[in-house]
Amino acid sequence: MTAYNMSEFRRFARSWLPGFLVAVAACLVPLSAFAAADEPATITFSLDFPNSSPEHYVISVRSDGRAHYESSGKISDDSDLHDEYQTDFAISDATRTHILELAAQAHYFSGKIESGKKVAFTGAKKLMYKDGQRSSSADYNFSTLPAIQQLTALFQSVAATMEFGHRLTYYHRYQKLALDDQLKQMEDEAKRGDLAEVQALKPVLQGIYDDNSVMNVVRARARRILEMNPATTSRN
Repeated sequence: MTAYNMSEFRRFARSWLPGFLVAVAACLVPLSAFAAADEPATITFSLDFPNSSPEHYVISVRSDGRAHYESSGKISDDSDLHDEYQTDFAISDATRTHILELAAQAHYFSGKIESGKKVAFTGAKKLMYKDGQRSSSADYNFSTLPAIQQLTALFQSVAATMEFGHRLTYYHRYQKLALDDQLKQMEDEAKRGDLAEVQALKPVLQGIYDDNSVMNVVRARARRILEMNPATTSRN
C-alpha cells in the first residue's frame, strides 16, 4: 500500500470507527438486558426460632421449578441430637406459580411487611426476591398483609414436609422402629392438609416401601402416602 493510500485509510478509519463502536455497544446493551431479564427468579423464605425443631431453615424456590431446602436443629423435640440437613427437589407447577403470584402481590418484598403489633414471637422470618432486574427482602415476625400470610403458611407447610423427609431418612438408616410413628403422624397431617409438596419425598417413601427389612405395616403406610393425590395434601 502506498503512503497516499495508507493516509487515506487512516482518515477513513478515524471517521468510521467511533460510529461502528457505538453501533456495537447499542447492540450489546439490549442483549445484556435480555440476558438479565431471562435469569430465573428466586424467592427465598428463612426462619430462625431458637429452641424449636428445627431452629433454622431456608427454602429457595426458582421460577424454573428447582427448589432447595436446608435446616439445622434437633432431629426431633424429644432428642438431643443436633443435625444439619439439606435437599434439592422439584416443586410442583401449581405451587411455583402460586408463590410467584403472591410475591408479585406483595410487591416483591420491597417495603415494610412487619405489622408492628405486639404479638407472640413465632420466629424471625425473612422473605427475599431476586431476578435479573431486582433484588429485595423484608424481615418480620408477623404481617397482616394477606399475600405475606399466605406465603408464610405455604413455606411453613413445605418445611414441615421436608422435615418429615429429614426424620424418615435418619430413622430409616439408624432407627427403623421409629418409622411407624413418623409415618402415621405424616399421614394424619397430610390428610388434614397441613403439608405441601409431599410428592417431593417420593424417593424417601419409595425407599422405605421397597425395604423388606421394614415391617409390612410401615411399608403399607409409606405406600398410602405415596398414592395420595398431591392436590389434597395442602390447603394453602
